[in-house]
Formats: sequence, C-alpha cells, structure tokens
Amino acid sequence: MNLVDIEYVKKCRFVVATGTFDGYDVPYQPSNTSIRSKKLFCFLMVVDEVSLKFIKKNVIVRKDRDEGMWVGIWRLIPLKHLPYDEPRRKGKVPKILTHRLFPEAQYSIWIDGKMELIVDPLRILERYLRHDKHTYAIAQHKHHRSIYEEADANKRRKRYARLLIDLQMNIFYYEGMEPWSLKKNTISDVPEGAIIIREHTALSNLFNCLWFNEVNLSTPRDQLSFGYIVYRLRGLFKFFMFQNCEYNSLFVLHLHTREHSSQVEWIKSLSEFKGNGSSMKESRGGFGLWTPYPKNLDSVILPPV
Repeated sequence: MNLVDIEYVKKCRFVVATGTFDGYDVPYQPSNTSIRSKKLFCFLMVVDEVSLKFIKKNVIVRKDRDEGMWVGIWRLIPLKHLPYDEPRRKGKVPKILTHRLFPEAQYSIWIDGKMELIVDPLRILERYLRHDKHTYAIAQHKHHRSIYEEADANKRRKRYARLLIDLQMNIFYYEGMEPWSLKKNTISDVPEGAIIIREHTALSNLFNCLWFNEVNLSTPRDQLSFGYIVYRLRGLFKFFMFQNCEYNSLFVLHLHTREHSSQVEWIKSLSEFKGNGSSMKESRGGFGLWTPYPKNLDSVILPPV
C-alpha cells in the first residue's frame, strides 16, 4: 500500500471495504447512508493497477491535499506487488485478510465489487452483530448446504478447473469432512461470500487466516473451504449465518464488466497443469497444488450429489 494510504487507514475503526481487480467492476456508490455513518465509517475500495487505470478512464477520480484518491464516498486503496496473477485470487487478499490490511479496524463489512450497498452500515452492524452479540456474520448460500453440492455446481458452471476442484474435495473428504446434514450444528456449510460482517476479535482473525490458507493452497472458490475450516475448528468458532433473502435486501447486484476467465479452467489432466512451461497454469498462486498430498487419494470416493 502507498504510505499515504497506510497513514489514512490507521484512523479507521469502522470499515466498509470492497475491491475490484483487473477492471472487472466499476465503483457503485452506497445509498441510504446516514450522516453519522459517513463520519464513523471508512469506505475503502482496494484496487490493483489495472483497475485503477480502468476507474480513472471511466469515472471521475479526485485527489485530496494528501494525494489520496477518491471516487465519491470510496477511498481508493491501490495495492502493488500482489502475490497472484489470477483476479479471483487477488480479490481474496482484502476480502478475507481485511484485518491485516486495516489493522486498527474493530468492525468491518466486506462487500464484493459487484454489489451496491443500499442499507446504512450502522444498521447492518446492529442487526447482525450487536443485537445477539455475534462476532461474525455471513449469508447462507441460496441453493446449496453441502460443499460437495457447491463443488459440483462449480464444475458444471466452469468456475474453476474441474480436476483441481475434485482434488480439493478428495482432500476434504479424506480429512473427515462429511456432507451437510441436519445432524450438524450449523445451518449450512456453504456461505454466500459476497458479504462478510465481522468484529475483529482474536478468534475471528484466526479463522480468516486459516480460511485464507486454504484458498491459497487450493482453489480460489472460497465457499468450498469456509465450511471445512469450521469443521476443523471443532465447534470453537461461533458465527451467525443468516437467510439468503435478507442478503438480497441489503444490496443491488450488478454484472461484472466482463466474464471472468482463466486458462486454468480448461485443463484436462493434472499432467497438463504441472508440465514444464505449461501456459495453462497460474504462474503465481495455488502453491499447495505443487506439493503432492502425503496420502494416497486415489481410493477416495466422494459422496454422491
């Protein structure tokens, strides 16, 4: 981050954060925001260099006396030297590691770049955290409760390389992650990750770091690994998963400027992915995929979907 932005975020105790990478979204201004929230919250939009150029080309960017950049209510926070070349992975840095980018924040509301916030953020904190003393709130997925169902949908819709999703699911199932059922203590194993409402407690921050590790090690489809981390923490991590219909009342969903695409999505064999000089693999990211899993996964048979 630029030094001027590092100094700016030091004063941010309440944060509404979003991000856009590789020019996939334009900034959408929040509406129905109270005067108190405008004074209390920092509205921070994390961008890479490609998105910064795209935004400057399409909307008016103003600078303050400290050379900070603004688009309406959003303060632009450019990130340089990101560890990934795939835009989906880039977006996971500010989304999951919000507490690392903005270390002074006590509360944060993350919204994906394609979302337009239409509810006062103070009301969101009151409804989803303070009212019932929760520290972490996330929406339930509108279709799936089992990560194996979500993985199947990701493969059918070509959201990432099918072989790599299978590899991730084989590892999770081998480690004991069962499909969701009424016997579990959670409403669902699959969140709608476009909104995350957090109090930055020690356990909340730990969960975010463990979740990011899984996203870094395998696929960038974060819905697949959320429930796995909850399972591995054996009930220690408490969170509030609210109904998807409430999620739809908080935002207006917009389309990306173009469809996400990556060469990784089209691999047909792991040998093709790992081959020397292969143009089909991510040059950075998915580091765990280069190290063979210590156990033989060939005998793993995933539960039917």
